[in-house]
Amino acid sequence: MSQAAVWNPYVRDCPTRQVLDRIGDRWTVLVVGTLADGPLRYSEIAERVDGVSQKMLTQTLRALERDGLVTRTMFPQIPPRVEYELTEEGRSLGEPLAVLEHWATTHIETILRARESYDATSRPVGQSTS
Repeated sequence: MSQAAVWNPYVRDCPTRQVLDRIGDRWTVLVVGTLADGPLRYSEIAERVDGVSQKMLTQTLRALERDGLVTRTMFPQIPPRVEYELTEEGRSLGEPLAVLEHWATTHIETILRARESYDATSRPVGQSTS
């Protein structure tokens, strides 16, 4: 039996769960989507991913690099220039993430209506019915 046959993300300590945690992270989805069109500098990624802090962007890029999904290339010039680019593995992740992004933008209005309906009919936990 191959090693791949025993990977199971439903088992707590399985490394595949860590991978799912990584690719399910909000910043990972947005950074991979941003890099889908080609290499970018840190500041360009930060501009395109509205709301990401410097700390979270740095952590996300490092984690993606560690997982082999992004490469970091430093160009020897003054001032130093660094670009981030998806690896082949990272590009292969772009397709399923694009499907998720499309699903989210297609269904957001239904989801917002469902939330509004739920919030209008639900009461806070601990509130009595009398």
